[in-house]
Amino acid sequence: MAGSSHARLLGPASEFRSCPDLAVAGRFRGHSYGRFTDEAKSVKATVASYALSSSRIFKFPPNFVRQLSTKARRNCSNIGVAQVVAASWSNNSYPFPSAAAAAANAVDAAAAAAVPATSDAAALEGSVGTESLKVEEGLGDSRTSVFDCDGSVAIHAGERFGRGRVDDAITTPVVNTSAYFFKKTADLLDFKEKRAVSFEYGRYGNPTTIVAEEKISALEGAESTLIVASGMCASTMMLLALVPAGGHIVTTTDCYRKTRIFIETILPKMGITATTIDPADMNALEVALKENNVSLFFTESPTNPFLRCVDIKLVSEMCHRHGALVCIDGTFATPLNQKALSLGADLVLHSATKYIGGHNDVLAGCVSGSLKLVSEVRNLHHVIGGALNPNAAYLIIRGMKTLHLRVQQQNSSALRMAKLLEAHPKIKCVYYPGLPSHPEHNLAKRQMTGFGGVVSFEVDGDITTTIKFIDSLKIPYIAPSFGGCESIIDQPAIMSYWDLNQTERLKYGIKDNLVRFSIGIEDFEDLKADILQALDAI
Repeated sequence: MAGSSHARLLGPASEFRSCPDLAVAGRFRGHSYGRFTDEAKSVKATVASYALSSSRIFKFPPNFVRQLSTKARRNCSNIGVAQVVAASWSNNSYPFPSAAAAAANAVDAAAAAAVPATSDAAALEGSVGTESLKVEEGLGDSRTSVFDCDGSVAIHAGERFGRGRVDDAITTPVVNTSAYFFKKTADLLDFKEKRAVSFEYGRYGNPTTIVAEEKISALEGAESTLIVASGMCASTMMLLALVPAGGHIVTTTDCYRKTRIFIETILPKMGITATTIDPADMNALEVALKENNVSLFFTESPTNPFLRCVDIKLVSEMCHRHGALVCIDGTFATPLNQKALSLGADLVLHSATKYIGGHNDVLAGCVSGSLKLVSEVRNLHHVIGGALNPNAAYLIIRGMKTLHLRVQQQNSSALRMAKLLEAHPKIKCVYYPGLPSHPEHNLAKRQMTGFGGVVSFEVDGDITTTIKFIDSLKIPYIAPSFGGCESIIDQPAIMSYWDLNQTERLKYGIKDNLVRFSIGIEDFEDLKADILQALDAI
């Protein structure tokens, strides 16, 4: 039975051979090893056998000597799992013949220290497995002996000639690699001629990144998603990929400033022109579609910073009649509050830095839609770059696991805060689609299930009064960005438009007393008390 249990994990029994040099000292708690038992074996061999019974994760060459130090054993005792913490090599070409013996003696000593000299030790000895530790044939001396130096061994041991796949971990592994290898040229040719699927180069894809893309696709109801290094990377890549030279786009007056700068200053270099309309002016959209060969309508909904909403269904119908694509930046909405694709948009884009990541600790952007359109953006991405680091992809995956909890809290707190601010005598105006006073409130109720966690408002005072109000707050950080666990507040006139004079800022509706408040997941009562005391200070 012991041999068959190993065979199920490692392959046919004919591929195994004993490994007397491989041993681990330690003690496992809460496990019965009777299923591995044929005859009594030493504790060190048994624990080693148990450890390698999951060699899908660990595949060590047979000359890989391991020992568990007393300190590491003590540190591991709280979880009852022996861990491999130290190693030394002892193959035939090892320059110091005594090293293997010294390592074996250390293992013996650790094993003796690990097992108490009581009847419990005898019971454990009798219940443990009898099978010698097995490893896959072909991972042993014949392959490691190609190296004459420790330096080469340190580089390639445990990896070059095969390693396990961690496919039973609860969390997604982070695959930190810049490239992927092919075992032989025939495999590469199969890949190049599309007879096989594989990764090739880090810019073209990564297993960790793909998990993040699939999560976002599932939320958006999209065939495909491309995730890249930032929201602006996603926006600019999408525009460059889908709008031809000499093309025309339609956008809205209220939008993220860096997007506007790209549309107004970079796209014209490729002969691409733009028409800018009010988010609710469907007549202006119809005129733009009739008078121009429009390739794409691109805007946010809700917009930044006034949270204007675009009728996605109507805009999509109008644009499609004229052969134009529709891309909606849904960053302020999140995939939970609004499904732009189901409303008719061709693409939906997010700065995943914001709500999707949700912890103010990662930059990322994504674009989702049909496989055909996303592939066009992806192909350009492969050329230009802007790949998301797999560690950042993992943070996106981690953040998405609490997305619904965070957004639920932020929706609730923001609506309550908007109502509080609107009723306060020191606040002139509040911009929030969840309020009946918002110009697109009824539209927002139709196409959104929640109104988001950002509230914009104007303080009743000048820039100095507004600065005093913000500086009096204790909880929110004065910072750019939004959508994270921590509340953030800023004056757009200073944070985003300070390089323009007051007259130029007013062309975009940015007044000196405008405040954008991104509400985090703190308790609402704490935020309420902080806002009220800051208002009392002005």
